[in-house]
Amino acid sequence: MKTNYNITSKDTLGDTVARLPRAGEVFKSYKIDFCCGGQRSIEEAAKEKDVDAGKLLGVLNSLQDTIDARQGKNFTQMNNEELIDHIIDTHHSYLNINLPEISIISAAVLRAHGASRKELFEVHKLFHALKAELEQHLIKEETVLFPNMLDENNDLDIQKEIEDEHEGAGEILRRLRELTQDYTVPADGCPTYERLYHKLEELEGDVFQHVHLENNILFKRF
Repeated sequence: MKTNYNITSKDTLGDTVARLPRAGEVFKSYKIDFCCGGQRSIEEAAKEKDVDAGKLLGVLNSLQDTIDARQGKNFTQMNNEELIDHIIDTHHSYLNINLPEISIISAAVLRAHGASRKELFEVHKLFHALKAELEQHLIKEETVLFPNMLDENNDLDIQKEIEDEHEGAGEILRRLRELTQDYTVPADGCPTYERLYHKLEELEGDVFQHVHLENNILFKRF
């Protein structure tokens, strides 16, 4: 049975993606941040990006026709333990595997193309700042934040700290996207260059979903 969520311009980005996960793909296509900026309304976000809110709503509501077939997991119906397990098994595992790999690729591309592509030095620097932040962030979540939540003894200070770290990671990702011109590989880019930009864009998508699940679903329960 299909469910009509009647998405309106006053709905927040985070709530919209929580109810209709495929909306995240739409927001990403318009470069709208639905994770760290999830408390904004669709109307506000559209105005910030100079997007026609009516057109955006039309695209979002058109997803309702296929919601049952393609929505996938309903994260809002998971209990806290199930959602935390999903975050660790899916997003923490992804980062633990891919951050070291991207580091190696980034160094190789910098050595090969840094002389002619000066922006690669900043890309390398920004990525490694993000890598260091995310690695300690995962440990903090797994050893402090999540156990507190499961023990129903949530420390609001640590939750605010985690949310601030989400903002910091989001800002680095925004700078990386701008610096790389939306991950556009230059004409002289080699296959390894292409792989670096592909992996960085993939990383962005995973972090956005990771932060969305925490900021817009899990954290709202406490």
